[in-house]
Amino acid sequence: MEEKIKKLIEGSISVKQEIILTCLKDIQCITNLFIETLKSGSKIIFCGNGGSAADSQHLAAELVVRFKKNRKSLPAIALTTNTSMITAIGNDYGYDKIFARQLESLAEENDLLIAISTSGKSKNIIEAIKKAKEMGIKTIALTGESGKEFAKSCDLSFIVPSSDTARIQEAHICIGHVICELIEDTLC
Repeated sequence: MEEKIKKLIEGSISVKQEIILTCLKDIQCITNLFIETLKSGSKIIFCGNGGSAADSQHLAAELVVRFKKNRKSLPAIALTTNTSMITAIGNDYGYDKIFARQLESLAEENDLLIAISTSGKSKNIIEAIKKAKEMGIKTIALTGESGKEFAKSCDLSFIVPSSDTARIQEAHICIGHVICELIEDTLC
């Protein structure tokens, strides 16, 4: 069991080392778009399914509450938290529309949508991106290697250099924390 634990942790480290070698500019560009959005008084909107839904909620909370510094709350929301709304939209319009329908009512033109999909194949995330584009909302994709086509549909993207869902999710939350710290350093 110890050898398996070691191998799993080394796999996570390996993905993050690859990110350091190949993705720093992507992280910088994404962080700048977060900062521009927040400076303009607009909000950050997150969506994702399963573990990515949890990541959406986690990162929205880091912005609204605080990451490391006591500071003014930053406007962010996760579209994954209202079960009454999600189930009503799913029932009345279909599961593919659960995020797009919420965007239609909650988002404004200069907001920023963070669409998280490890595979890049989640239809409800793809529909949210389409709705965001219709509304003039900028979009960022967080995905893995199989989501390269999905990433092209967004203004910016962060593609984790892995096809392992667990490694992709670990990297997404790591990068999310990096972005939160850089936001606080810049704005606070």
